[in-house]
Amino acid sequence: MKNQKYLVTIIGPTGIGKTSTSIALAKEFQSEIISADSRQFYKEMQIGTAVPNEKELTEVPHHFIQHISINQDYNVGDFESDALQLLKEKFKNHDILFMVGGSGLYIDAVLKGLDTFPKVNSQVRLDLQKLFLESGIEALQEKLKLLDPEYYEKVDKNNAHRLIRALEICIGTNKPYTSFLGKKNAGRNFTPIKIGLSAEREIIYNRINNRVNLMIENGLINEVKNLNNKKHLNALQTVGYTEMFAHLEGVITFEKAVEEIKKNSRRYAKRQLTWWRKDESIKWFEYDDKIENIINYIKLKTS
Repeated sequence: MKNQKYLVTIIGPTGIGKTSTSIALAKEFQSEIISADSRQFYKEMQIGTAVPNEKELTEVPHHFIQHISINQDYNVGDFESDALQLLKEKFKNHDILFMVGGSGLYIDAVLKGLDTFPKVNSQVRLDLQKLFLESGIEALQEKLKLLDPEYYEKVDKNNAHRLIRALEICIGTNKPYTSFLGKKNAGRNFTPIKIGLSAEREIIYNRINNRVNLMIENGLINEVKNLNNKKHLNALQTVGYTEMFAHLEGVITFEKAVEEIKKNSRRYAKRQLTWWRKDESIKWFEYDDKIENIINYIKLKTS
């Protein structure tokens, strides 16, 4: 192997099997895993974010899994900085490291660097937060659909923080949020290798439905009940939690909440694939492909 460092990133839609694949690969290369799943950062959110189980976490070293609290203000810039610092340390003992997750923005931040945005009057954000509190997340969704339909198609529509961030740029600059994306390409001292996992849409949707059923069996409703007094926090404005909060408020039935989680998870998977499909540097494998085929591809790329 050349005296070169490689960051192998495993991407794909939610529920496709990224966790098990990354563990098998990290074991093969005696390496470690960096999670770039922004939903799995938080200690208080385990069942609804499908955090790797205890056995999986002990098979190989994992980083950025439940390392902060939902009460902390932690954004993509913080993650970029923390992840790069960790990579610097870990590359001292490893030539290959693995990053896994479905959060395209967070993965891109590590691989490419963050895009830069103009300064916007702080009143714009305050107005948007007021709109959210008074009219709900649907008002933000409709506004973004009008101002930046391209970003609307790929953003997590249940993440109020992301919607507000995009809208304040749209309103403050009179330009679409997407017009500022992809402009920066920061130098990195490692070579990225991107591996995508995919399947036919029906298989992806079935896997998602089964995963949600398992979350319910594992006690998602109790996890959400324990967080109900903090439902206003940004970290909890996400699929699996907003639907259950609505149920606890009496807005929808439990059965309807479960149905909505499945529907919104399927939509999220579609947006994830939309985010990555334009990236021609990704080598795609079927979700049930032999792990040896992926191992051989990595060996070929790093030889």
